[in-house]
Amino acid sequence: MSQDNIFREIDEELRTDRMRALWKRFAPFVIGAAIAIVALVAVNEGWAWYTKSQSASASEELYAALDAAERGDLAAAQAQLDALAANGSGSYPVLAEFRKAALAAEEGDVAGAVAAYDALANAQSHPRLRELALLQAANLLVDSGSLADVEARIATLATDDNRMHRVARELLGLAQYKAGDAAAAQASFEAVLNDPLTQTSVRNRMSFYLAQMLSEGSAVAEELPAATPVEGEAAAPAADEPVAE
Repeated sequence: MSQDNIFREIDEELRTDRMRALWKRFAPFVIGAAIAIVALVAVNEGWAWYTKSQSASASEELYAALDAAERGDLAAAQAQLDALAANGSGSYPVLAEFRKAALAAEEGDVAGAVAAYDALANAQSHPRLRELALLQAANLLVDSGSLADVEARIATLATDDNRMHRVARELLGLAQYKAGDAAAAQASFEAVLNDPLTQTSVRNRMSFYLAQMLSEGSAVAEELPAATPVEGEAAAPAADEPVAE
């Protein structure tokens, strides 16, 4: 193996490690934003399944499954979710399927979780739920899959007319960065940063990603806005501050 190839492999490993460190830190905020968008749209559009579930008493089966998962009894949680998915009423089967996919990811079965989210996306008639499933799959594939895997699921969501476009562009940017396409990653992050409707916390994340890339020499230097402290979310560190695993 030539010296150039050795250095290239080392650079790719370092870039992947940096991406994983960034994603471990910020992934909950990104996916949380997608879930919040779905909930907001559900309320605004008056989804019958959503409002019915919200007004009714919470399903004992679902809460029992969530409680079992919280306690670490994954076998019991899986059994309860399977039963709810098969026999539940209203929105509960859909909620159970989403939770089953998340549980598979938590157990380390990323391929199974991605397949479950893909199946959910294919089965959903409502676009917002379909998009949420695709984003959840892409979220897992940022780390475990290829750029093509991520693009296949969410490239069509990264358009200005889609409510999820900021989340999709952030995921694409991370996948592009991992794949070594710094120019595309920078463009994705800047598209979110320059969107006038982007929330402060999200804009801070984009600034941090770009500053991190700039410190590595992989981004074209541009003046970046200073991060604004946001209550409830950790402020992004300085560009030269290492990201802890």
